[in-house]
Amino acid sequence: MHMTNLEQQVLTQVQAIIGNEEQVIGRRGILIPLKKALINEADIRVVIDTVSADPALAAHLLQRSNTAQTAGVVSTKSRSVKDALIRLGQVNIYRYAFSFYLKERLDELAEPYKKLVQGYWALNEKIAHDCIELLRAENEAGVGIKVDADEVQTLALFSVFGQVIALTAFAYLNAELPRPVSLKVLKSLIDQQQQKLSLEAFESLGLDDDLREEFLIAHNLRQTQNPDSAGLVLRRVLSKRKLLINPL
Repeated sequence: MHMTNLEQQVLTQVQAIIGNEEQVIGRRGILIPLKKALINEADIRVVIDTVSADPALAAHLLQRSNTAQTAGVVSTKSRSVKDALIRLGQVNIYRYAFSFYLKERLDELAEPYKKLVQGYWALNEKIAHDCIELLRAENEAGVGIKVDADEVQTLALFSVFGQVIALTAFAYLNAELPRPVSLKVLKSLIDQQQQKLSLEAFESLGLDDDLREEFLIAHNLRQTQNPDSAGLVLRRVLSKRKLLINPL
């Protein structure tokens, strides 16, 4: 599909904003040291101290780590932040923390973007819930997939990442323009460029490569021989909801 000049301009500007982590992610005071600690495989106590410096994040990680347990996919309940962090592992801790601060930032956006982006976020949460339910059903049917429930859940929280990030960037862009660009332009951009925007956001925001790979598998943009791929679990849920970038 051919893009109009205006769409092309907006896309370029949105891409520039996506590349600026400070604009997209709110409080980075914890996220940056946390990423460093995880990359350097720091002692778990360092990770616990870093997370505990933000009680809201610590509570969120504990709650997230028990979602799979509550659904009956994981047997033991995390009773402390330490339990939760040990169970979640590096990659999931960072993905959950990233999505926590991203969501916090989204709640600060001006209307109508805030309402729209919260709609996407609610969709993410529903998708994550569906994935956990799917794992539980498979377990009960005795065809348990050997995939980590939190890995599926953290991946699911990025299901419509392109839309969320594009909307955020668009909100900032419109705040700076003398004449705001119509949301129609953004909608058409998201419809046409969802794949591109998602992948650029993964890259410029420094998210792990596995997340990007599994996102591609989930959206049927890449195939895998791994029967226990988190992306394949998410693909089934996205397909049911007719959300695949590349429909089956």
